[in-house]
Amino acid sequence: MKYLPLDSQLFIKNRKKFGAKLKPNSLAVFNSNDIYPVSADSTLPFQQHSDILYLSGIDQEESILVLFPNAKDPKHREMLFMKETNEHIAIWEGHKLTKEEAATLSGIQTVYWLQDFEKVFKSLLAEAENIYLNTNEHPRHATETETREDRFIKNHKDLFIKLNIEKSNPILHQIRAIKEPEEITTIQHACNITEKGFRRVLPFVKPGVAEYEIEAEFIHEFIRNRSKGFAYTPIIASGLNATVLHYIENNQICQSGDLLLMDVAAEYANYSSDLTRTIPVSGRFTQRQKDVYNAVLRVKNYATSLLKPGLLFKEYNEAIGEMMTKELQDLGLLSKSDVQNQTEEKPAYKNYFMHGTSHFLGLDTHDYGDTTQPMQVNMVLTVEPGIYIPEENMGIRLEDNVVIQEQGEPINLMKNIPIEIEEIEELMNA
Repeated sequence: MKYLPLDSQLFIKNRKKFGAKLKPNSLAVFNSNDIYPVSADSTLPFQQHSDILYLSGIDQEESILVLFPNAKDPKHREMLFMKETNEHIAIWEGHKLTKEEAATLSGIQTVYWLQDFEKVFKSLLAEAENIYLNTNEHPRHATETETREDRFIKNHKDLFIKLNIEKSNPILHQIRAIKEPEEITTIQHACNITEKGFRRVLPFVKPGVAEYEIEAEFIHEFIRNRSKGFAYTPIIASGLNATVLHYIENNQICQSGDLLLMDVAAEYANYSSDLTRTIPVSGRFTQRQKDVYNAVLRVKNYATSLLKPGLLFKEYNEAIGEMMTKELQDLGLLSKSDVQNQTEEKPAYKNYFMHGTSHFLGLDTHDYGDTTQPMQVNMVLTVEPGIYIPEENMGIRLEDNVVIQEQGEPINLMKNIPIEIEEIEELMNA
C-alpha cells in the first residue's frame, strides 16, 4: 500500500460500535473482496471491501474477520484469518502481512492462518444463537458478479440452519455514516491531495489540450502524494460533453470559448474525496458563463448553509429545488408558465438540474447512510448542484465536501480549493 497506516484505535472504536448493536450471543463474519480477473492471466488491482476495512484496517486479499462479543473464550471475541505467505508468494507477489503485522494494524490480538478457518468457525457456531451475514444493501448497488462474500454465504448455508440469520449491513449504514475524527482527518488529507491536482491543472488547461492530457496531470499529482489514484472514474468534460452527467471517455480536444467540467478527486487510505470544478478553456469566462456559474455557486452556498443536525433530506432537497427554480428563471431558462405548470413528480428545474445535491462520502464515494433519517453531527456530505444547457454548449457543476457540525455551518474540507471566478481566472493566466 502507498498510504501510511491509520491508527488501530480507529478500528477498535468501529468494532466496539458495531458489536454494541448486535443481538446477544451473535457472531458476525466479513470477507475481503476478490482480486477480479480481466482476461488471460490479467487481473484488476485489488480493492478491499470497505466493510472489513472499516472494522479491521486490513487491506489484503483473502482475509476474514469474525466478531463474536459473547464468545466463551475471550480470544475468540475478535479474530482475523489471514493468507499465509510462503517463499513462492514472496518472490512472485511480494510481502504479505504476518500475524504480528495484522495484529498491529487492526488491534486484534487473535490472528489465525486462513487454513484454520473452517475448524475454528464451526466450533464457534455451536456457541452462537445468531449469525450476522454481510450482503450489499446499498440503495445504488447493481452487482452482477458473485463476490467472495456471496460465495461464503452460499457455501456455508447448511451450517446456519439452526441459527437466526441477521444482516450486518443495516448496522453499518448507521455507524459508518457518522465519521470518527480520524476518518475526517483522512478525508481532509484526500481533499488536500485533490487540491494539489487541481492547482496543477489550472495553468495547464488551454485550447487544443486533450481531456485525457488533463486526466494525466491529475493522476500524476495524486500518485506522487501517496494516493492510489482516482477515488472514482474521472469526468473531464469539455463543451457539450459537460452536459452528459457521467461522461468518462475523456477523449476530446478542449476548444476555445468552451467550459471544462472536471469531476475528479483523489482517495487516500481508501477514503474518498469528491470534487467538481468548472473552468473556462480559454482562461476567461464570458458574461453568460459567469452568470450561470454564479447561479450554481449561490445554490451551492445556500445548500451548504442548510446542512444541520435534524434536517431531513426531503426538506433539504425541496428547499434547494425552490432556490434553483428562482435562479433558472433569472437566467431566462424557465418561464413563469413553466413553473406554474410543473408537477411534484416533474418539477421544472429538473430540465436543467437532473441529479441530487448531496450524497454521503467516506470509504466509498457514495458512502453508507440512510437518507430517510435526519442528518447528524459528523456526517460527511458532498454539495454539488449544477446547471446543464445543451443548447448553449454548457454544463456547470460545483462540488465541495463538508462535515455537519453541532452548531453553525458545516466545515468545508475543500475551502482552500479555488472556486471564485476571479481566483480561477487569475491562476489560469498567471
